[in-house]
Amino acid sequence: MTTRVAIIGATGKMGRLVSDLIDRTEGYEVVARLDSRSELSEMLGTEIAVDLTRADVSRTVVDFATEHGLRVLVGTSGWSQEGIDALRRRLADRDDTGVIIIPNFSIGSVLATAFSALAARFYDSIEIVEGHQPGKVDSPSGTAVRTAELIGRARAELGPVSAPHTDQRARGQQVSSVPVHSLRLAGLLARQDVILGGTGETLTISHNTLSPSAYESGILLALAATRTATGVTVGLDQIVDLGFGSDIAGASE
Repeated sequence: MTTRVAIIGATGKMGRLVSDLIDRTEGYEVVARLDSRSELSEMLGTEIAVDLTRADVSRTVVDFATEHGLRVLVGTSGWSQEGIDALRRRLADRDDTGVIIIPNFSIGSVLATAFSALAARFYDSIEIVEGHQPGKVDSPSGTAVRTAELIGRARAELGPVSAPHTDQRARGQQVSSVPVHSLRLAGLLARQDVILGGTGETLTISHNTLSPSAYESGILLALAATRTATGVTVGLDQIVDLGFGSDIAGASE
């Protein structure tokens, strides 16, 4: 059985990557490729809408798709917890649609985030430095936000991290008490370092994306899960069994 897919944001870098990947994968067919000039109604008649737009557009795309009974895979960065919670409430009684939101499709990135959440219980000083190419318009990245939120969740009984002088702008933006610093540099694709400090030592958990091909395995896993998705799921760690307990990798969304 072939799943009919619409890609919204099909002319962007990720849109082209996903489009090409689906064209090479049995069981899926891209039947609609939407860009900024397209009408959202062009996605109707499909089963899955893949949203690869911008943060200021994504909510409209998701609302339209779910209103018409499509299941949605969101690869757009910048969704706030408030927006996710509102979407979850709206879909609470629906079994004909569902949304999966993936801040980062890389398996390595998801593992690095899980490792960071595990280590967060042993260190009080934690900061994140994330870097992307200059064209990435949102900061902090969705991956950094997700990592900080899971660190905060892992430390729920320990309290916030130790982060002095956060009133100074150079100390970054706090997410779940974790200072996050964003780099936007030519030559970078995507990189994240979680730096944890303790007495007499530091631990750095790094993930460096060298090629967009790193996203392909995660995209296919997320697409497969979207076929039957209900409610709202956030993070590839909720789809892939990392071998960690939910207290480490993040409680079910």
